[in-house]
Amino acid sequence: MAFKRSGQAFVAAIVVLLAILTSASAEPLRVVGFGDSLMAGYGLGPGEAFPEKLEAALRKKGHDVVIANAGVSGDTTSAGLSRLDWSVPDGTQLVILELGANDMLRGVTPDITEKNLDAMIASLRQRGIAVLLAGMVAAPNLGSDFASTFNAIYPRLAEKYGLQLYPFFLDGVAADKGFLLADGMHPNAAGIDRMVENFMPDMEKALAAARTAGGAPAD
Repeated sequence: MAFKRSGQAFVAAIVVLLAILTSASAEPLRVVGFGDSLMAGYGLGPGEAFPEKLEAALRKKGHDVVIANAGVSGDTTSAGLSRLDWSVPDGTQLVILELGANDMLRGVTPDITEKNLDAMIASLRQRGIAVLLAGMVAAPNLGSDFASTFNAIYPRLAEKYGLQLYPFFLDGVAADKGFLLADGMHPNAAGIDRMVENFMPDMEKALAAARTAGGAPAD
């Protein structure tokens, strides 16, 4: 009888363990879109910002994912670094890091921008959070010297940390009035749709990597 009871207890324990594992695997992958007005959805209506539309597009393709919008209009990389810890909660598995446009527009020294982005990436990796780096390109009117220095930031950081890099967050939208608000800088709802469409392949790769490997700390 004792053996029978032990066997039943063992089976019950296995059932509980399987239930826990199944429940854990059923949890959606948690993502944070961390950036400035381009992430926040400046000038757009409810549900029209990039994180919300990206989440909807991913779910339509069968991805179980939740994307929190941690974009703040006007944020520089310095401001982003100062709020990183409380803006990205524990349990986050992937961060879309999109900052640097305001640094560029304000003429912040690219070395400072790179230092801040580097610190954010290192902090997230230390917490075991994967990073998809969304790059920015300098405006032509800032001159070739500034542009060459600024534009090199994102590829260099991606190589340093082995990150998935989306080279230009506004690819396919910048300078196209049909996809921009009246200010000529921020995407309208149609522009967000195009950005999401272009971003999807890289996002799906980043999701796959986050599910399998997570954001292991850098060596």
